[in-house]
Amino acid sequence: MIAIRYAKIRYMDISNGHGIRVSLFVQGCNFKCKGCFNQDSWDFNGGKVWTKEIEDNFIELCKKSYIDAISILGGEPLQQDEDLLKLVIRLKKEVKKPISLWTGYNFENIPNSKKVILNFIDEITDGQFIEELKDFNLKFKGSSNQHVYKKGIDY
Repeated sequence: MIAIRYAKIRYMDISNGHGIRVSLFVQGCNFKCKGCFNQDSWDFNGGKVWTKEIEDNFIELCKKSYIDAISILGGEPLQQDEDLLKLVIRLKKEVKKPISLWTGYNFENIPNSKKVILNFIDEITDGQFIEELKDFNLKFKGSSNQHVYKKGIDY
């Protein structure tokens, strides 16, 4: 697996979690869900290279007083290498704001090698997007099979 690549960063996002957030869309996903809203993020070689300078700028954006939380989406965050874990640890140490993560893995099927990241994630939305279960009335998830788990309550 290559180091993190990213599709985009949203600097004042209100559509991917409660409050005003900085959202990181990572690049690369093997799930390739039918009807995915972000198909451009599937290719692991697409997007942009994550550099130290971009990471430092991302951290500074997240520290802004008007930012309530951080969202990490994709692509598939849990199909990234250990650099994503290092970023999440850095966010927890330096920014100290809630982190939400969306994954296509069902919570109980997150690979053991990726479970350590849960120590630093405050809210995780699990499950692949299923087009036949799409529901526009759902907040911050696309299909009714997806579930939200909160640290300290659900894991």
